Amino acid sequence: MRSAVITIGDEILIGQVTDTNAVWIAQQLNIHGVRVGEMVTVSDNASQITAVLDRYIGDYDLIIMTGGLGPTSDDITKQTLADYFNSKMVMHPEILERITAYFKERGRSMLEANRLQAEVPEGCRVLINDHGSAPGMWFEKQGTIVVSLPGVPYEMKGLMEDHVIPEVNKRITVPMVVHRTIMTQGVPESYLAAMLRSWEKALPECVKLAYLPRPGIVRLRLTAVDKCAGEAGQLLEGIIGKLLKIIPEHIFGYDEMTLEESLGNLLKEKELTLASAESCTGGNIARLVTSVPGSSAYYTGSVIAYNNRIKTELLGVDPSVIKEKGAVSREVVEQMASGACKAFGTQTSIATSGIAGPDGGTDEKPVGTTWICVQNGIRSYAAKYSFSGTRERIIDQASYTGMQLLRRLILGNI
Repeated sequence: MRSAVITIGDEILIGQVTDTNAVWIAQQLNIHGVRVGEMVTVSDNASQITAVLDRYIGDYDLIIMTGGLGPTSDDITKQTLADYFNSKMVMHPEILERITAYFKERGRSMLEANRLQAEVPEGCRVLINDHGSAPGMWFEKQGTIVVSLPGVPYEMKGLMEDHVIPEVNKRITVPMVVHRTIMTQGVPESYLAAMLRSWEKALPECVKLAYLPRPGIVRLRLTAVDKCAGEAGQLLEGIIGKLLKIIPEHIFGYDEMTLEESLGNLLKEKELTLASAESCTGGNIARLVTSVPGSSAYYTGSVIAYNNRIKTELLGVDPSVIKEKGAVSREVVEQMASGACKAFGTQTSIATSGIAGPDGGTDEKPVGTTWICVQNGIRSYAAKYSFSGTRERIIDQASYTGMQLLRRLILGNI
């Protein structure tokens, strides 16, 4: 099954809102074996919506549209679809009852615009929205399914999970696309590609590899297509097994696993606690670690030692070492890491000190120079890195590198 995704909204085209809906929809469709061929954003304009439908209907099996179903005057998708499918608008009793009950329960008056949300094109199949007021709509024409969903993300996701995905699954017998993603850290994309050249050449013809880099992390996406899809599980596991022998120290998880989740799982498994001492990363490691639900079981806290006085007073860094070696040095991050363990009573720590830029660099220590130290209660390990890019990219690279270094230290890989 092939699909296209259409996002409707002027707010996206002018950059006021980021379109997260299309990305999420594409991810879900791919998981369930539906290939996404195109993604497009159009304005709240009937002729543009119609033109895209004319182009896609007949070429795709499934079209998912989001946006333009609200109660305001700029929400024109529903009427546009009614006109496109030669259908008149009719009041849907069940939806009207739900909307009326919604406002009554909250003690609010229902406006005429709210009542009109219960109107739908007569020829559509209505998808009841248990997460909001705007219903979803299902049309079929020339062998193409057209589904229109609200643009509000949690409403769209609810309708996809409640109605669209279950119905699509009924119409697919064997998935045509199967993905596995291997999460790596510590090797830039070009170097990783060079390390994996022989492994990549040995991939079966029906398995494709994509490198998906972002600051500090490279995802390797394996895709089994067509004749391989039916036996993808066993085939991809064998391929990943060979990869593990080549870069075991750089792999931290699979599919949707984040580095902070992987580190948290390891800390829980080993019954270890963690603290961080951050200078150049400014608390970003703490933010990432605590974004994981349940992280209080292993994470105790952080000292954001941006000023040298904080390094000496709260972390016990020797002022003479800072004076002699500079704040961005092996000696300083080693003492920061030790100080964090002592201050918070933890077995492990991550410490960072560097020059995130855009200013502050020197010939000896240019922007991006970063020292990172990790401790696991038995050993410590410190290393110098030269990160590049914007300030934000440097901070992200340093944060992910610190978390992966601690994983490797705990696992005995460094």
